[in-house]
Amino acid sequence: MTRDRKAEATRPSWAPPVLRGDRLEASLRTLELEVRRRLDGLLQGNHLGLVPGPGSEPGEARPYQPGDDVRRMDWAVTARTTVPHIRETVADRELETWVAVDLSASLDFGTAGCEKRDLAVAAVAALAHLTQGGGNRIGALVSTGESITRMPARGGLAYARGLVRKIAQTPRAAEGVRGDLAGVLEQLRRPPRRRGLAVVISDFLGPMDWQRPLRALSARHDLIAIEVLDPRDVDLPDIGMVVLADPESGQQREVHATPLLRKEFAAAAAEHRAHVAAGIRQAGAGHLVLRTDSDWIADTVRFVVARKRRWSGGVA
Repeated sequence: MTRDRKAEATRPSWAPPVLRGDRLEASLRTLELEVRRRLDGLLQGNHLGLVPGPGSEPGEARPYQPGDDVRRMDWAVTARTTVPHIRETVADRELETWVAVDLSASLDFGTAGCEKRDLAVAAVAALAHLTQGGGNRIGALVSTGESITRMPARGGLAYARGLVRKIAQTPRAAEGVRGDLAGVLEQLRRPPRRRGLAVVISDFLGPMDWQRPLRALSARHDLIAIEVLDPRDVDLPDIGMVVLADPESGQQREVHATPLLRKEFAAAAAEHRAHVAAGIRQAGAGHLVLRTDSDWIADTVRFVVARKRRWSGGVA
C-alpha cells in the first residue's frame, strides 16, 4: 500500500481527502460532494454565502416605515436609537473573488487528519461553493515560493472545478525554497481590481512582512484570512528525541523534547499566533483558523454564521 493510500485509509471522517497521487480525480469528486452536502445542510440553503445576501451588500440604515420587510430590521441601530430602523442594501451586483493561496514548503506537512496543503485546497473548494452563482467569478494566485501561478477570474461550475484541480496539482516547492506571502499579496492588489472579496490562505509562519500588503488589500476589498495549522505548529510531542526540520531552509536539528523545551516551544508558538491574529485584525480582515486535527467544515460554518450575525447587528 502506498503512502497516500495509507493516509486515506486512516483519515478521520471529517478530514479532507488526500489530494494527490493516482486517486486525485476521485478525491476531488469526494471533496466536492462533501462540501456541497455539509455546507448546504449546515447553512440551510438561503443562508449560504460569504456575502450579505444574494448579490447584494449592506447599505445605510433608515427609520422603519409601514410595509417594510421586518427581516431587514437593523437591531443594533434600533437598540441604540430606540427608533425602529431597517438596513437597506445596495443594488444587486456580481461578486469577483480572488484567492491568494500559499503552497510553500511549510504546508507540505501534517501529523493529524491531513497535510496542511490538502486543507488549503479544501478551503478553496469551500470558497468556490460559497461564492458561486449569480454571475459571480473566482480567480486565484498560487505561490510556492519558486513561482506564482495566476488563474483569471471566471464564472461557472466547470471553471471552479478546474481551478480547484489546478491548485491541487501545483508542484511542490523544492526543499530550501522560502515562501513569499508578501509577494503574492502585492501581485493580488496590483493592478487594482474592482471591489470584491479577497481571501488569503496560508499558515502565516515565518516573517510577518505580509502585514502592509494585507492592509492595502483591505482598503479596497472585503478581506478574509484563512490560517491553516497543524498541532505540531503549536506544541511538541512528548516522545523524547525529536528531529525538527525547517522545510523552507532545509535545516534540521535533533533535540530532546524535555518539559522545559516543550513549554518554551509552546510559548513561542503562542506568541507568534497572537502576532498573526493581531496583524490580521489590524488589517480589518475576517480570521478563520482551520486545523488538520479539527472538523474544518464545521469551523467554516461557524465562521460564516458569525459573519452573518455581524451583518444583521447581532452578537457574534
